[in-house]
Amino acid sequence: MVVKNLGNGFFDAAHTGANDAAKELKNVEIIYTGPTTPSAEGQIEIINSLISQKVNAIVISANDPNALVPITKKAMARGIKVISFDSGLAPEGRLMQLNPSNAELIGEKQIQMAADAAGGAGEIAILSASAQATNQNIWIGVMKKTLEKPEYAKLKLVATVYGDDQSDKSYREAIGLLRSNPHLKVIISPTTVGINAASKAVVDEHLVGKVFVTGLGLPSEMAGHVKSGAVREFAIWNPIDLGYAATYAAYDFVQKQPTARPGGSISAGRMGSIAIDANGEGSMAPPFTYDKSNVDKFSKIF
Repeated sequence: MVVKNLGNGFFDAAHTGANDAAKELKNVEIIYTGPTTPSAEGQIEIINSLISQKVNAIVISANDPNALVPITKKAMARGIKVISFDSGLAPEGRLMQLNPSNAELIGEKQIQMAADAAGGAGEIAILSASAQATNQNIWIGVMKKTLEKPEYAKLKLVATVYGDDQSDKSYREAIGLLRSNPHLKVIISPTTVGINAASKAVVDEHLVGKVFVTGLGLPSEMAGHVKSGAVREFAIWNPIDLGYAATYAAYDFVQKQPTARPGGSISAGRMGSIAIDANGEGSMAPPFTYDKSNVDKFSKIF
C-alpha cells in the first residue's frame, strides 16, 4: 500500500483497514509505505523498489494521476496488479480505481455545509491539498459547478489555495486567506490535513463565530475544533473501510477472479460486492456528516 505521505491520519486509518482485510484473507502481507512529503517523485522511487521486491499487487493513492503512469505500467508489465484508491491514477496506469464515494456527492455536500455555515450568503474560500491532487481537483470542479445553482447564488468563491497536505504550509495558507479576505465567512478544506490546519488558524486569529471551517476531516482530529466552535459540521467516509476494500480488490485481481474487470465487480468482505464500471472505477458510500451530536463517538474509532 503506497500512500500520498506518511504521518497522515487518514492513511494511517486506511492502513488499519488493510491489516483487517489481510487477517481475514490469511495469506496476505501488507507493506505500508509512502514518501515523507506528498510528491509523485517520492512515489515513483517507492514503486521502483516494490517492483524489485516482486510484490504481487500495489494499492496506491496517487500524488499525480499522470506522472506515475510510466512506472505503474512497468509494474503491470512485470505482472504486478496495480489498483488506485482515494486519489486515482489515469486509467492506462491501473486496473481499477476505488473511489471513497461519488465525486458529485462529495463536492455538493461541501457546498451545502458551507452554505449552512455562512447562513446562505457571503464569501467562501477553498484550502486544498496539492495543485495536482486528482481527487481534490475533481471535487473542487464539482463545487464550482454546484455554486452556479440558483440556491447558492449569494455565495461567492473568492480564493482557492494549496497547502500541499502539509500542516505548516496549510496553516500559513489559511492565515493568508483570513488576513487578505476580511469578509470571509467560510473556509472549505477537502483534505484532512487542511481542515485541521484551517481550524487552528481560525482559533489563533480569534475569528471563532465569525469564520467557520468545513470540509473533509477525521473525527479524532476534529472533535476539539467542533467544541471550540471553529467547525459546526464536516464530512468524511470511513478510511478504515476504504483501506479494507482496496486490499480485497487487489486480492481479487491477484487471484484472477473472473469478475475482477471493467463491467464486473469485486467482493470486499464485510463491505459486500462493489461494482466496477466500464472505466474500471468503483465507488463506496456517500460521505457522512459529523457535528457536536456524534463527533465524540466516532473520534474513538478514527
